[in-house]
Amino acid sequence: MTFRLRPAATLIAVPLLLALGGCVSFGGEPPESLLTLNAEARAPAGPGAAPSDNRPVIAVRAIDTPAKLDVLRVPVAVSDTELAYLQEAFWVEKPARLFRRLVGETIRARGQAMVVDGDDGTMPATMNLRGTLTEMGYDAADSAAVVQFDAVRVGADGAVVTRRFEAREIGVPAEARAVGAALNVAANRVAAEVADWIAGG
Repeated sequence: MTFRLRPAATLIAVPLLLALGGCVSFGGEPPESLLTLNAEARAPAGPGAAPSDNRPVIAVRAIDTPAKLDVLRVPVAVSDTELAYLQEAFWVEKPARLFRRLVGETIRARGQAMVVDGDDGTMPATMNLRGTLTEMGYDAADSAAVVQFDAVRVGADGAVVTRRFEAREIGVPAEARAVGAALNVAANRVAAEVADWIAGG
């Protein structure tokens, strides 16, 4: 994917552009809007939990994705063997990072644990959560927005538990805004189920 230069960068690059003339193209117009995920459950402002509170410390680790989600586009399952990308639908950043923060904020909002959703390994965690975001896209056959997460929970004793979570929003038109809103609903549902699962662990 290519982006147009920002105004500040454009000013710096003017002499170079003049030298290159019309030989280089910087791509088409940027999208009018970008999609993101917004947590329905949020922790209130103010001091959060601290290790001294004797609450569990949950570390939300980096989330893996297949290649189709390692981009800023929204994948569309055209058939079992065909994949396309939804026109004019672009994430503000890669889905794995958006979903990781959403899960972290959803767990944090419960107020039952201290949540670390970065890669800081200096703080010992009571529980580690990682996994693979296998789906965050659109199923054309069912007109559905689909979010699927294969979660891995690792306890302080090293015990490993896995579970697959999935949410689908049916009857969604194949339009960027509608699909983005439906994916946000589905992702929040998955995040809430993950938070319940973590709390029960």
